[in-house]
Formats: sequence, structure tokens, C-alpha cells
Amino acid sequence: MPHPSRRPTVGIIGNSYLMNDRYAVHATGHINSSAVAEVADCVPLIVPTDPRFVSVADLLAICDGFLLTGGRPNVHPAEYGEAETPAHGEFDRNRDAITLPLIRACVESGQPFLGICRGFQEVNVAMGGSLHPEIRDLPGRMNHRMPPDAVIEEQFAPRHAVRFAEGGVFHRLLGAPEVMTNTLHGQGIARPGSRIVIDGYAPDGTPEAIYVADAPGFTLSVQWHPEWNATNDPVSRPLFTAFGDAVRAWAARHA
Repeated sequence: MPHPSRRPTVGIIGNSYLMNDRYAVHATGHINSSAVAEVADCVPLIVPTDPRFVSVADLLAICDGFLLTGGRPNVHPAEYGEAETPAHGEFDRNRDAITLPLIRACVESGQPFLGICRGFQEVNVAMGGSLHPEIRDLPGRMNHRMPPDAVIEEQFAPRHAVRFAEGGVFHRLLGAPEVMTNTLHGQGIARPGSRIVIDGYAPDGTPEAIYVADAPGFTLSVQWHPEWNATNDPVSRPLFTAFGDAVRAWAARHA
């Protein structure tokens, strides 16, 4: 039985990398751990997203909530019934094999998750939706990718507004109908999945904030990166605080 004074655990979805082009690792950015530990007030635990090492059942039993992180590889288009093209970029089929059923299990049970960037896209795909391989190639859309040669502070700086549905979930949580966010993604929602509610859009019509309708738990997901400067940012902090509250509530009910 868990100790009653322990902080709840958030599984941070790790990504696979080759260190020095030859040493395989699972990793996540320090800013993800910082946002979980310092703002959500939970214990960050990096998840090696590979079905050889963990199962969805393992993760549901060990973790109280999940942070679905961003990452360079994209969800494979076969997961939404489309053929792979060069525009779809790199893939991580092992991550797909863990996160997509994990999301569906959490939606069913009410176990909380927060989706970020690729994680936002995973939530849509897990619920039966599809993705555009490259937003900037669509007529009337802006380039949502980060400036490649900029310093990291410039890459994560706010670059466009996100407008929320009046009186909607994000409007109420963040206390404003419109906020400024960073943008560091190439893909985006094409067809919303079943029960996916798009609650916020960029000025060019790109979906930026979603949740799963009628889900018993916390399912908020955003296309931007709120983990950057989450301790001080007025948009990021309430998002991670609400996520942490949801994780604590789940942990208390299942202690």
C-alpha cells in the first residue's frame, strides 16, 4: 500500500534517441520533469516507451497520471489509415504501441493525462482522428515550426495567439478567452477523433487545445509546449496546477 504522505507519480512519456549516433537511450527534457515536480507537485518518472520493456497494464498500475510529451518522431500514419510519405517524417512505432492504447485506457478509466505537441496529436489519433503531415503546406496556414537556428529562448518564445471557445474548459481554467503561446510543431489535426472537442484555435484555424468529451478524468491536451518556463508562465502554470490536482485526486481515490 502506498505511503499516505507520498507525492503521486506522473509517468513522463520518454522518447528514443541515439546518443553520439550509436548509444540508444530513452529520455525526456528537464523542463518536463521540472513542470511535473515543481508546478504539478508530483514525482516525475520517465517511461521507456517500448512494449519489450513495459506494458500498458504495468504503467496504469505504477503511475497515477501521465504526461504525453512532444518528440521529433511522428505518429505513424498507418494508425489513422493512411500511407507513409516523406512528408510524415520520422516515426517511433514502439512509442505508438504504448501511448495509443494507454490513452484509450485512461479515457475509459478516468486516469488523468496531459497531452503536449506530439502527445496532443496522439490523443486525437488514439480517439480515431487523423493528422496533416505538414501544416505549413496547407493554404492559408502559417509555419508552426520553431525557428531552427534561433537560441532556445527564442524557439520557445510566444509566437501566436490561441483563441478559446467562450466559456469553455480552457477559457475557464486560464481565465482568458485568448492567450499567447509558443509553437514548435509541423503536424496538426486534420480530422478530429471521436469525442475530441477542439476548444482552441490558432489564428490560421489550426487546432491548438482539445479534450475528450464525457471522459471521467482530466484529458486536456495542447499543441504548444507549456512545460517551458511552467513555474512562471501565466498560461502554463494553471494548466500544470490543474493537472497535478487531478493526479492527486486520482491517487487519493486509489490509495
